[in-house]
Amino acid sequence: MIEIVLWVVAAAVVVLLIAIAMRPAAFRVTRSATLPAPPASVFPHVNELRKWEAWSPWARLDPAAKSVFEGPDAGTGASMAWAGNRNLGEGRMTIVESRPAELVRFRLEFFKPFKATNSAEFTFAPEGGGTLVTWSMSGTNNFVAKAIGLVANCERMVGGQFEQGLSNMRAVVESPAAKGIAR
Repeated sequence: MIEIVLWVVAAAVVVLLIAIAMRPAAFRVTRSATLPAPPASVFPHVNELRKWEAWSPWARLDPAAKSVFEGPDAGTGASMAWAGNRNLGEGRMTIVESRPAELVRFRLEFFKPFKATNSAEFTFAPEGGGTLVTWSMSGTNNFVAKAIGLVANCERMVGGQFEQGLSNMRAVVESPAAKGIAR
């Protein structure tokens, strides 16, 4: 009897491993929102990394997190490293491409709680009297990330954070201080 149970457990483990291995390796999460300001007014809130604290959904996860900025204040080469609690983790983002009022592309390196390197980008397109901001992240899932994806909907979780960030950015762009900035 014990032999049958062991065979069933072994078969279940093999099926689970095959199911995990067959999950897609590549992923992409994208969210968009139209903000009530022209692209030139929205762009600096992404291109200048020190401005992220005002709208980033992760800034609120750990108010005591440490951030270190390197390189130029904005644009290609600007970098921010962070270290925070278990909800925030540790990592670095570096702007690898910046086209004014059009695109900001990042290299995202996560060190804790899991190691990963992904790409992220923001695009800015005029829409009516505002700006359609599209925030995307893409990368490759390793075996552990594929396994986590069986029990956690990472697309929904990260997408929800992107939606919160875009909503926060809307509030910043609509604030009286932002409206005082020359457009």
